[in-house]
Amino acid sequence: MTATLDTSNYPGNIINNKFVATAKTRHSLNPSNAQPLYEVPVATQEDVDSAVNSAKTAFKTWSKVPFEERARLLLQYADLVESNRTALEELLVKEQGKPLGLAKIEFDMTLGWFRAFATMEVKDDVLDENDERIIIQTFPPIGVCCGIVPWNWPVLLGLGKLGPAIMTGNTFIMKPSPYTPYTDLKLGELGTSIFPPGVFQVLSGGDDLGSMLTEHPGIDKISFTGSITTGKKVMESCAKTLKRVTLELGGNDPAIVCEDVDIDKIVPKIATLAFLNSGQICMLIKRLFVHEKIYDQFRDALVDFTKTLKTGDGFESDVLVGPLQNSMQYEKVKDMYSEIDKCSWTTALEGGVREASNGYFITPAIIDNPPDDSRIVTEEPFGPIIPMLKWSDETEVLERANRGEHGLGASVWTKDLARGERMGRQLLAGSVWINSHFDVAPNVPFGGHKWSGIGSEWGMTGMKAFCNSRSLWIWKKVYD
Repeated sequence: MTATLDTSNYPGNIINNKFVATAKTRHSLNPSNAQPLYEVPVATQEDVDSAVNSAKTAFKTWSKVPFEERARLLLQYADLVESNRTALEELLVKEQGKPLGLAKIEFDMTLGWFRAFATMEVKDDVLDENDERIIIQTFPPIGVCCGIVPWNWPVLLGLGKLGPAIMTGNTFIMKPSPYTPYTDLKLGELGTSIFPPGVFQVLSGGDDLGSMLTEHPGIDKISFTGSITTGKKVMESCAKTLKRVTLELGGNDPAIVCEDVDIDKIVPKIATLAFLNSGQICMLIKRLFVHEKIYDQFRDALVDFTKTLKTGDGFESDVLVGPLQNSMQYEKVKDMYSEIDKCSWTTALEGGVREASNGYFITPAIIDNPPDDSRIVTEEPFGPIIPMLKWSDETEVLERANRGEHGLGASVWTKDLARGERMGRQLLAGSVWINSHFDVAPNVPFGGHKWSGIGSEWGMTGMKAFCNSRSLWIWKKVYD
C-alpha cells in the first residue's frame, strides 16, 4: 500500500473496512484554479446507519483492547501515513489550497500528535482510601464517536480527533468537510489495513450528512470544529439525544503589543501569524493592538514585511498566502474588503482581490486604526485582512481585547515577562501566549471560552472528553 495509494480514485465511503459505493457522487474544486477535482461518494441515511451499526459492534471488543495494543496499532498507522505522506501532501494542496510547505507542517504535526497520543493513557484515579473503603474514579469510553472536520486543517483536525477517541477505547466515524473530502477519505482507506473493522470509518457527503450524524441515536459523542453559527446548530441537534459534545468554534484573537518590544524581531512573526493559510485558521491573530508610542513605526515595519509575502498557487515556491479555500469564503472576504471604501477605513496596506485569476486569490490588507465597532474589529473575517489599533492604557486595552463573544486565543508581546503574565491572566481565552501566538501541542488542552467553544481537545483534558466518569466505591469490611 505504501507505493500504490491512488489519490485520484474514490470507490466509496469507508464502512466496516470496505469501500461502499453510493448512487450519487459529487466533487469539490481546486481553489487555485476553480477546476473540478475527483468524484467522491455522497452518503445516504442507509450508509450512516450501516456505519453506526458497524461502530457499535466493533465497540464491544475494541473497548476491551488493552491500551498497549491500541497504542501499537496507532503507531503502526502513523508509520503507514508517513510512508504515503508525499502523495497525501500534494493532494491536500490541491483540495485545500494551502502552500505545500504548510501541508508538510500539517502532516508533521499530525504524526507528532499521533505518537504522543500513543503514550497518553487515561488511568484510574484513587480519590480516597481508608481501612473501610476505597473510592476510584474510572474513565470508561463513551461509545461511538463522530468527528465533524473543517476544511482549513482537515488532516490535523480530523486525525487529531481520531487519536484520542480510539486510544480511550471508542470507535470513530469521521465526516470531512464537503469542500475537502479527499485526503480524509484516503486516510480512512489507509486505516483499513491497520484497525479492526468498524473502529475507524469515513463518510463523505453533502450538507445534509452532518445532521444525519448529529441526530443519530446510535452516536454517543460529536466532536465538531467549525463556525460559531454551525456549532450552535450542532449543539441544538445533539440535544435531541443528549449526546456528549465538544465544540471548537471561531476565534477573533487579539494580540497586544507593548511599547518595549523589539519591533524588527517580532514583526515577521506577527505578520506570518496573521496571514498564514490566508488567514483561514481560527487561532491566528485577528486584532492587533499596538501601543501608541510605537504605533507608527510598528505599522510601517509590518507593512514593509507583509509586502514581501508571496500570494499564489500552493505548488509555487515561497508562497505563504494561497487562495481562499472555497467560493463561499471568497465571497465573504470580498464583502469584508468592500467595507474599506463603504466605511472610509484607512488602509496601511491596501490588499485586493485578484479578479483576473480563476482561483480565489486575495492579497493581504492591513486596516489602520479603525473604530472599535467596525466589522473588521468585531467579526472574524477568516481571510487575509487584519485591523491594527492603537492603545495607551493597560486596563483599557485588556477590556477592549476581551470584548465580544469570542475567546479562543490571545497574546501579549513584551520584554517584561512579569507584565506579560499579569496581562495574560486577565485575557478571556482558552489559550494565551506571551511573545508568541498559535502554539499548540498534543499534550496541552485546546479549547475556547465564551462562544468560541465548549470543552477541550488534546491533553489529558481532551482525552478524558472521550470518556465518561464513573465513581467506583468499594467497601472492604461489609462482611466482617
